[in-house]
Amino acid sequence: MTDVIQLLPDSLANQIAAGEVVQRPASVVKELLENAIDAKSKNITLIVKDAGKALIQIIDDGQGMSETDARMCFERHATSKIRKTEDLFSIRTMGFRGEALASISAVAQVELKTKRDEDTIGTQIIIDGSKFKSQEGVSTPTGTNIVVKNLFYNVPARRNFLKSNPVELRHIMDEFHRIALSNPEVSFYLFQNDLEVYHLKAGKLSQRIVHLFGKNYREQLVPCQEEVEEIKITGYIGKPENAKKSRGEQYFFVNNRFIRSSYLNHAVVNAYHGLIPENSFPFFVLFIELDPKHVDINVHPTKTEVKFDDERTVYSIVKSTVKKSLGTFNLTPSMDYSVDTNFIQNFRKDEKQENSGGFTFERPEPSQREKDNLKNWENLYFDAFENERFEKQVNIEKESKHLTFESAANKFDEGETRQVSGTEKALFQVDLSYIVTSVKSGLMIIDQQNAHERILFEKFKKNLENQQGHVQQFLFPETIELNAADYTLLKDLDNEVRNLGFSYEQFGKNTIALNGSPTLSSQKSGKELLLSLLEDYKSNHADSTYDKRESISRAMSKNAAIKKGKSLSKEEMQSLIDQLFGCENPNYTPNGEKTYYILEAKNIERMFN
Repeated sequence: MTDVIQLLPDSLANQIAAGEVVQRPASVVKELLENAIDAKSKNITLIVKDAGKALIQIIDDGQGMSETDARMCFERHATSKIRKTEDLFSIRTMGFRGEALASISAVAQVELKTKRDEDTIGTQIIIDGSKFKSQEGVSTPTGTNIVVKNLFYNVPARRNFLKSNPVELRHIMDEFHRIALSNPEVSFYLFQNDLEVYHLKAGKLSQRIVHLFGKNYREQLVPCQEEVEEIKITGYIGKPENAKKSRGEQYFFVNNRFIRSSYLNHAVVNAYHGLIPENSFPFFVLFIELDPKHVDINVHPTKTEVKFDDERTVYSIVKSTVKKSLGTFNLTPSMDYSVDTNFIQNFRKDEKQENSGGFTFERPEPSQREKDNLKNWENLYFDAFENERFEKQVNIEKESKHLTFESAANKFDEGETRQVSGTEKALFQVDLSYIVTSVKSGLMIIDQQNAHERILFEKFKKNLENQQGHVQQFLFPETIELNAADYTLLKDLDNEVRNLGFSYEQFGKNTIALNGSPTLSSQKSGKELLLSLLEDYKSNHADSTYDKRESISRAMSKNAAIKKGKSLSKEEMQSLIDQLFGCENPNYTPNGEKTYYILEAKNIERMFN
């Protein structure tokens, strides 16, 4: 019987290794940018075409390589970063395994030009799918110029798993953001299909943040700095009122290396407790510096996960540092004593207020004359308001029509059909949030926000399927400046956003002129609605169970729905009920929350027994 175990060829072994290191074009960008940083470059240019599928080129002015090093760098486990086992616990460079270039060259066509400052002539190497093609001298500037063409051309199954160009480009931008943020002293340039996307000059971290994410970040940055024992924390956090619904702009760097850590993220969010709404996430860019022997970075192929030898201490320091910054810059809520509360409390008498020092203030007892004058004024305005309300109610009842909507959707959970419509029934709001009406077996309580969200969700989904949305044109266009990532996302969603009812045109680099928004009831302006749509879409689409239409319909309905606290007329309440029970699924919102609740008569009776 022959032996069955054999050594794999180098080309096949490299392709297998590439499955861990090179997952998509963004992985190539990450590895090559990190190599440029390790080479002490001061200017780095990234050029991508077809979202990195056709071309990824990185040009730097770093140290360059000798002729021998240029050939050796494509071998597996060939690296200049470590020499012995002890070096693993003192790593300060981005790369150290020596696998990246070997893996990349196994699944792409690679051309390398490099030259050291002391050399007269540089070196050019061409490799095609791990197969060495040529090596020769070439005239090239000091530094390295590496070109990666036709990624996964020899592994078609891997190429078929790549997403659309806008999606892959967003992943590339994410990697670009991380490297650019962690190295503000380096100038970066990004070109996509010969168009300049970023032109980042060397400067301070705050300037880099503003250039990457937009001018509106200039006003929300809060410095964050602390140094204790062997740990130093620096960076910026965002003001609580600027928290977003997606996690996108949250960055942790350990010794200048980007990491993912839900544990440390929890520390930051915990520091914001009580300052931001639930399911909102603050902006932060935080750098943690500590001795490399206290952190293990060799736990994941992408090197984005690390282990600390004392996680609890790091957690506590991060949390206390963020809390200190929030307090130092007066971002925690405080009582406002500049307002005369006597005018806010509807002339409530004998109310006591306490200040933070423990002193008690009591409003002086008004004289009898003041009491009589106040009572006369209250009666006068009460009568006037009641008369006006009565006249409006009479006119409304005269003009209103009695409509009844019959639908299979009117069937409730218990299988009994009830007549919901009909203006003759009692209909009123509770706490400006819930609509109450009578039904055959008791009271129906409808959550107005959830109900409207369900209505809009089905309406928007239908508009997307029919590719037809209704636009409300603005008298004057609104100019919206987006960061490069959001602008790319908007281009990816262009057809869907227009089919929802938005009308806009390009108005400069990463800027649009919004000419109209969907014709619906919303408390947000067209600009706020569009920006909120992009934020919620990023959050929803992170779940792969939703397709593009589903995600954008969910995001739009959530932002456009009327909110709790909004007063509705009787006609608006009736229309909301009629539309809700004309939906395919009136019972729940797209997120599974109930839209209404039936309080049975027998349960009401039980309350009094």
